[in-house]
Amino acid sequence: MVGDKLFYKTLFKDIFSNPFEIKFWDGDIEKFGEGESKFQLIFNEPISKGDVVNDPSITLGEAYMTKKLDIKGNVQEVIESLYNNEESFLCKSEKYEKLIKKFKSSIKRSKDNIQFHYDIGNDFYKLWLDDSMNYSCGYFKNDTDTLDEAQNNKINHILTKLNLKEGQSLLDIGCGWGELIIRAAKQYKVKAVGVTLSLEQLQKANERIKAEGLEDLVEVKLQDYREIKNMSFDRIVSVGMLEHVGLENLSEYFHIVNDLLKDKGLSLLHCITAVNEGGNNTWIDKYIFPGGHVPAIKTIISDIAELELELIDIESLRRHYGKTLEHWAENFENALPVIEKTKDETFIRMWRLYLNACAASFNCGNINVHQILFAKGVNNELPLTRDYMTK
Repeated sequence: MVGDKLFYKTLFKDIFSNPFEIKFWDGDIEKFGEGESKFQLIFNEPISKGDVVNDPSITLGEAYMTKKLDIKGNVQEVIESLYNNEESFLCKSEKYEKLIKKFKSSIKRSKDNIQFHYDIGNDFYKLWLDDSMNYSCGYFKNDTDTLDEAQNNKINHILTKLNLKEGQSLLDIGCGWGELIIRAAKQYKVKAVGVTLSLEQLQKANERIKAEGLEDLVEVKLQDYREIKNMSFDRIVSVGMLEHVGLENLSEYFHIVNDLLKDKGLSLLHCITAVNEGGNNTWIDKYIFPGGHVPAIKTIISDIAELELELIDIESLRRHYGKTLEHWAENFENALPVIEKTKDETFIRMWRLYLNACAASFNCGNINVHQILFAKGVNNELPLTRDYMTK
């Protein structure tokens, strides 16, 4: 056990940007850094040294889930302290070791991966998402905006960028619980089609469409976007879906969008992005988003350019996603009395870690989220300035 403690003391010595403490399984406390400690890591039992060295992300994530490791302090702030120290052991591991997982995703695997995450249950997501159940980055026009207001702003922001006209057709790839296509049909009188691989989302979206009396304008299908045949659209939108495509299928995604778009048609892509090299955290890949891959922004732009699609606008919403996740994390904690009735402690700690880690990642700039607007062919019918996009 002495050797284990020495290993942790050496390994964690320079891992955080703030002073902190480690409390070991025998009650021994070791302090690191100058000044008052901001938080304390509590090792309730030793964790395999080999596992930590081989894959620190998944090993420490699992340790927190199973209570081998506890955190005394704000979880998000602890992770931000890690990310703010570029020289830490974990940051080097995330950059050089096993965080990039490249594989080709079949339609069957994509369906399984989506259902793993989204079919936990609509009742679960309803507890901590906004009233319209938008599971993507909100758009905060003011610091005082509520989560509901930010998500409402986001939908309006996207629909305005798409410059929709009555009678046009709209495809939403990965339509979630249907809020965007319902709003598009109500506000712009467009014919909207949404596709999802989640049974839970399909059921909820159809309930909402029927309640709004929009069956003639809105349709949701349990379908992979690669299975859409003999259809074309004036507008195509995808929000928070490209992250599920996988590295090997990014180029195919843009080819399919190109094929489905009418001439001069517009497409808006809203997705999480990496700066230089795409990848996925191994713990998140195993427990939260299997098969996920955060694409590098330069890869997306390159794929768009290769098809000679006209790139019109790019906007970063990184700070907006940090605020969104902070709202989700707070709502999650407030809903614990209800969540605890159906979920065990391991599940709760897993989701707490996920929400706080993602908030920290966006706040520290490890990842970004962009809205990218492009057209098929030259479109001279759009307004001359981008002012229309911010109405």
